[in-house]
Amino acid sequence: MAIKSSLSESLLAEDDLDALRRFDTCMISNAIETFDARLRNTGFVDGSIHCIFKDADAPPMVGYAATGRLRCGQPPMVGGTFHDRTDFWNSILEIPAPRILVLEDMDDPPGEGAFIGDMHAAILKALKCIGYVTNGAVRELPAVRGIGLQLFAGSVAVSHAYAHIFDVGAAVKVGGMEVRPGDLLHGDRHGVLTVPREFARRIPDAAVRLKQVEKTVIDFCRSSEFSVARLGEIMKTTR
Repeated sequence: MAIKSSLSESLLAEDDLDALRRFDTCMISNAIETFDARLRNTGFVDGSIHCIFKDADAPPMVGYAATGRLRCGQPPMVGGTFHDRTDFWNSILEIPAPRILVLEDMDDPPGEGAFIGDMHAAILKALKCIGYVTNGAVRELPAVRGIGLQLFAGSVAVSHAYAHIFDVGAAVKVGGMEVRPGDLLHGDRHGVLTVPREFARRIPDAAVRLKQVEKTVIDFCRSSEFSVARLGEIMKTTR
């Protein structure tokens, strides 16, 4: 339990996680920028990763990353199939809940097969996972949706092919986003990003301030008093 132990001191309380869930991923991204925590073109998935279940009223997914690498295109050297690794499931349990599984598909191109379908989605839910993120594929979508696991993926596939996990607990890269075990993730229909843990408790307050700034500009644009000159003055005060 070395990973879980090393993360325990920086875990967020449930109230802190709820505060992050009150904002969409775009606003969380904006709030992170106010802390100059990283370059503005890093820390989030690119457009190759899609939110599979885009319910408008669904709250954002917020949890801690369990990681590994995946291959689907190569058969095993011995036997006809790969077997699930119990060490992989145990490694997920080393990450604090709520958990999000992040697998980097190493096939070229990724997505020849899908690791997550209804059976593995049920296993992940039993392991207190709330979501799955991959540059590879997913399948059996109606059943997975019914299980309640959120999916972010590069594609949808018919078969699991020769899906198997290796490099359990590795630092991975999915859709341009680097993820390490225990990273805090925030995801919704716009995509997924990592939340710098050192600023996580302050990000909601920053988001509230930014939303008020945006409201001021939007309300002015909708008002009868709109003018480009006045807009320029208002925009200066938002910087």
